[in-house]
Amino acid sequence: MSGDERREVLRRGLRAWLEDQEAFGIEDVPVPRASEPAGGGAAVEDAAAALAAIAEEVASCTRCGLHATRTKAVPGQGNPAAEILFVGEAPGADEDRSGLAFVGRAGQLLTKMIKAMGFEREEVFIANVLKCRPPGNRDPRPEEAAACLPFLKRQIRLIRPGVIVALGAHAARNLLGTSESVGRMRGREHVYEGIPLVVTYHPSYLLRSPGEKRKAWDDLKRALRVIGREPPPPR
Repeated sequence: MSGDERREVLRRGLRAWLEDQEAFGIEDVPVPRASEPAGGGAAVEDAAAALAAIAEEVASCTRCGLHATRTKAVPGQGNPAAEILFVGEAPGADEDRSGLAFVGRAGQLLTKMIKAMGFEREEVFIANVLKCRPPGNRDPRPEEAAACLPFLKRQIRLIRPGVIVALGAHAARNLLGTSESVGRMRGREHVYEGIPLVVTYHPSYLLRSPGEKRKAWDDLKRALRVIGREPPPPR
């Protein structure tokens, strides 16, 4: 590919990413972190273009049977230079309709969790292990996760966040290659391809079990400490 061709691919990818941000209601384009180390991860423009290219692949993916029942694929969205990357299980009905990750009731709770950490949604990146909704919101099947996980792994390598927050058992198990429960994985040090990983409860579980929110907040504070931050004062 010539230099001109590569630049055109990057321009198309960046344009698609900006359109995704506009669809999500984000008016200000995120910029790289001031603390971004030299050579640490792709330049934000290249990462944005590459993430947009992955989103296009996801939209036309037929690797597993879920493509036949989806309304829209849900590649994930957010800041290509995010310090924190949240990974959930799979899209639900609201996400399937909109093509955006975590926009239903669980997504509203995740937004509150992100704000409590001192961030806005557009400052982080949010994705799922599966990019298509399983019918009836059933658990992901192993072959579906195996088919879809390469997309997520590519996204992680592009973003190179300071910390990954695995929301629930399916996210944690697929990234860490374990069968342990969330309860056993919480409060321990984990690493995914050199990136610190914190395990906590999925927001949908917290909606059903609000008494566990304090434990989840402890996990989020752990994630903040990993990137050298303290939670903001309570509002």
